[in-house]
Amino acid sequence: MARNTYSLTALRIGTAVAALTATAPLAAQTADANAPLAVEEPAATGNTIVVTARRREENLLDVPIAVTAYSGEELAMQGALDITEISDTTPNVTLEASRGTNNTLTAFIRGVGQQDPVAGFEAGVGIYLDDVYLNRPQAALLDIYDVERIEILRGPQGTLYGRNTIGGAVKYVTARLPDDPSVRVRATLGTYEQADLIVGLSTPITDSFRVGATAARLSRDGFGKNLTTGLDNYNRDIWAGRLAAELDVGDAVELRIAGDYTEDRSDPRGGHRLIPGLVSGTPVLDDVFDSRGALLDPEQKVKAGGVSAHLDVEMSDTLTLRSISAWRADESGSPIDFDALPAVDVDVPAVYKNDQLSQEIQLVYDDGRLAGLLGGYYLDANAETVFDVRLPNTVTALTFGDVDTKTFAIFADATYDLTEQLSVSLGGRYTWDERTSDILRQVFIGGGSPFFGGGGTLFLVQSDFTGSADFEEFTPRASISFKPTPDHNLYASYSKGFKGGGFDPRGVSTAAPDLDGDGTVDADEVFDFMSFEPETVDSYEIGWKASLLDRRLNFSLAAFHADYEDVQVPGSVGAVINGQQTFIGVTTNAGKARFQGIEFEGAARLAEDFATQGDSLGFNWALGYINADYKQFIDARGIDVADRREIQNTPKWTASGTLNYGTPVGAGMLNLIGTLSYRSKTHQFELPTPMLDQPGYALWDASIVWTADDDRWSIGLHGKNLTDKEYIVSGYNFLRQNPDTGAFILPNGSPGFSPTLGAEGVLTAYYGAPRQVFLTVGYNF
Repeated sequence: MARNTYSLTALRIGTAVAALTATAPLAAQTADANAPLAVEEPAATGNTIVVTARRREENLLDVPIAVTAYSGEELAMQGALDITEISDTTPNVTLEASRGTNNTLTAFIRGVGQQDPVAGFEAGVGIYLDDVYLNRPQAALLDIYDVERIEILRGPQGTLYGRNTIGGAVKYVTARLPDDPSVRVRATLGTYEQADLIVGLSTPITDSFRVGATAARLSRDGFGKNLTTGLDNYNRDIWAGRLAAELDVGDAVELRIAGDYTEDRSDPRGGHRLIPGLVSGTPVLDDVFDSRGALLDPEQKVKAGGVSAHLDVEMSDTLTLRSISAWRADESGSPIDFDALPAVDVDVPAVYKNDQLSQEIQLVYDDGRLAGLLGGYYLDANAETVFDVRLPNTVTALTFGDVDTKTFAIFADATYDLTEQLSVSLGGRYTWDERTSDILRQVFIGGGSPFFGGGGTLFLVQSDFTGSADFEEFTPRASISFKPTPDHNLYASYSKGFKGGGFDPRGVSTAAPDLDGDGTVDADEVFDFMSFEPETVDSYEIGWKASLLDRRLNFSLAAFHADYEDVQVPGSVGAVINGQQTFIGVTTNAGKARFQGIEFEGAARLAEDFATQGDSLGFNWALGYINADYKQFIDARGIDVADRREIQNTPKWTASGTLNYGTPVGAGMLNLIGTLSYRSKTHQFELPTPMLDQPGYALWDASIVWTADDDRWSIGLHGKNLTDKEYIVSGYNFLRQNPDTGAFILPNGSPGFSPTLGAEGVLTAYYGAPRQVFLTVGYNF
């Protein structure tokens, strides 16, 4: 069917996407794209090299938004395994596996995010799978297979997308079905017994109806061992698949129905203790990928999947009706041994269950000069988190949190070309969020809770709370774009982001204080103690995108400033209630923060045809700087400690550089690719945590890839983290710290380690992957 400029079609982004845009980090060169990093108009190349960051097909040069795009071909050439890898080459972005999990995602963009995965806390960065928002972070660490492209949008989003996101969005777009029958096979063998196999099949049933399926088996031994259980640590054991059907009804209607399913049976991910056992004296292990935790309950298993239906109806040459309907669900069993020792001491068996139903409707208009949309979005989601905290002396705290979220929004966005050079965009969104939480906290003695098969006896009910709250907000967006020539785009933009409040599922309602001093704790005081307020951000950005030197040099330069209000900071602290050691969830609206920085991305064609016909050399880079700090942070003592708090998961500097040398070899193209990436010091929590905060480090990756001229065959040798750098990505801390300096202290005030939960002390780290080398072979026919 004919597709207008707002089509959501997964575009055929070829290997020249990095060449066309300044923000694509790698020029994936083939014999059909010998001139890497050169920008050409789609009409000249016969390809449509675009993104849909603004819900319409555009060259990245024309988009007045800070966005980085990766094509499927680029990701395959780099040997990318999952979406966390793209943060190495994207400025001011952090994507990583959440602590103690295999595929729960922690995402931060420009300092905004959320690392707590329990029900009740909304993500700060939106993850979209084929334009369907994933409401929870569980199973959101997406493996890279059958992917068309990935786009990373920085800054608040809401006037173009179904769900408002305060920090940015990551759009994962799967490949559309080809018009001809096809079979795609990709096999990988590597160190740590890595063995991956991805097979895709598709065929047209009629001229207008196509079906396809992709199956993936992803496996790898662990980087280390659990010395207590004998299980692998950091292994990979995944089965996954996708089904799709596409129907064109004449030239006016296009329908795509897709389903996906993933089952992850990887072993529990155990942490590495950074200190000896405070009671047992158990020494620190030599290998950071080894662990000693004994908890195996519940079975480590993640099941996730969903179905979606995308419908486009062209009502006229200028007007399109679009519908996106989706249902998704996931269930995770996660045994997390916080102390990483065999004894029962802060052991946390956990179960997460999530489901969501969403519907989005859009009316899209485009007459060439005016392009815009009017949309509505509805989400009905439930998130359930249940976990024990098993402590010494057979004391267990069971937390049950059940959160219902209903959200409805209307949004509109339009761009009008005042002249051929000057255009303005205006957008707005009104969001209604309704959140209801049921929170139950029970203390058992003599064993674990009955929910996890324990034999403990109920001793105390610390919370039996139900709360409901409504939040609504109008969030506008505006931008102006000036193109003095077709190769330059200057823009300025403003956008407001909003994230609703909620209730801390780890809160202890019986610990609520008597705020008014009347001698009783009433329902309003309990509500205030258990709840937290919405957060907002006002984001300003100016940018310049350009193609210079006969389009041999392409770059994108952006400067941003954001004022962040009522920042939601969840946490847990050890406490003694009714004589029993336990913990209390404490979520702070941390007043104000300010983020400002610069992002500079580019691609340069350094040389071509310099040795033999077809040889080329390209360089891509990404540089991010952010000055992120709190302007107000009132702690539990009522003291403003903003100057002694840090923004978590937000290094001040991120940088990368990629060299890509291509030369014809046989009936194909050989590419030699090397990437060096750097991240400066990263804080895991707001309070600086010595030993757990990661100092600055660099990673070196390299690939050698040969691709046949007809794209049927490819073979690649890939190396990741070739210097075998050890670096921390997340962790847990339950040690007493000086609230001003972050230094660890003993109860008498002297330097040392004193636990706030459990007996042995918890200072446990999780690490990024060590050196990996693997061979990949692909065949398409």
